[in-house]
Amino acid sequence: MQPVPNILHTIGNTPVVRINRLAPPHVNMFVKIEAFNPLGSVKDRLALGVIEAAEKSGELEPGQTVVEATSGNTGIGLAMVCAQKGYPLVLTMAESFSVERRKLMRFLGARVVLTPAPLKGTGMVAKARELAEANGWFLARQFENEANAEMHARTTGPEIIQAFADDPLDYWVTGYGTGGTLKGVAKVLREQSPKTRIVVCEPAEANLLDSGVVQKQNEDGSAAESHPAFKPHPMQGWTPDFISKLLSDARQAGGIDRILTIQNEAALDCSRELAQQEGIFVGISAGGTFAGALEVAEKAEDGSNILCMLPDTGERYLSTPLFADIEAEMDDEERALSASTPTAQM
Repeated sequence: MQPVPNILHTIGNTPVVRINRLAPPHVNMFVKIEAFNPLGSVKDRLALGVIEAAEKSGELEPGQTVVEATSGNTGIGLAMVCAQKGYPLVLTMAESFSVERRKLMRFLGARVVLTPAPLKGTGMVAKARELAEANGWFLARQFENEANAEMHARTTGPEIIQAFADDPLDYWVTGYGTGGTLKGVAKVLREQSPKTRIVVCEPAEANLLDSGVVQKQNEDGSAAESHPAFKPHPMQGWTPDFISKLLSDARQAGGIDRILTIQNEAALDCSRELAQQEGIFVGISAGGTFAGALEVAEKAEDGSNILCMLPDTGERYLSTPLFADIEAEMDDEERALSASTPTAQM
């Protein structure tokens, strides 16, 4: 590879990888591993797209502070982008999200303001808005910002089209989060691969789309209140407690063919299985999406090509239930192995 001007030029062009041991034999399963982005998640794309669009429009001025609400991945991506470009960054995050996320953001130079867990995602969004208004900061507004979806229409979508140029894609399986990936990629698929069926997954504990209950919105498209179908779930970043404007846009534009609800344990199990049987290290939300892809595969036509989005790495879940059964000390079997050779006596 040739040298690049800075770290931001390494965002995107993530690999599409075949699944072998976990895939049903009658289909071809692939995953797009967004952990290959420099800061380990699909939200690196969003962060760069939003900042560059704001620079171009003049909304973001040199040296101006950027502020945003985040469950972690967007904040980490923004911290990278702002560090490289020289913008101060303040992030608001519900205190319920993993500790390693806030440490990563602070390590990258951001300030992190925690909001009470009972206020959920809407609480951290409200705090970011208040800070922006009080201080004249640029508010990224990832849940409503069209630059989010447009970045995926320019990068993620065309990457998928190119990967399946010779063998058309039958199913694309994804979660939604902000709705930016869904809206941007769905636009490209509808135009360039119209036979691809788009399957969207969400937690069974927070079946916002599947509930059929309309999200109440403010005039600017932001959520007016927490969605009544939301309950806390372990799939951080996969589904906030509201339906975003970008997600609503995608649904109204016909960007969803099927909605699947995923049980918590299925997401955890699939994340572990991807690591232990495919060597693919991803988080709980990726496990949830893969569980949905396996469900699609069960009834898919023979020879179908199925692509599943894996949004982030597993390293930012160390303090979550995903690692609850992973001990730092040796277990009985490991101690027995240690004692089975001569150096055990030293």
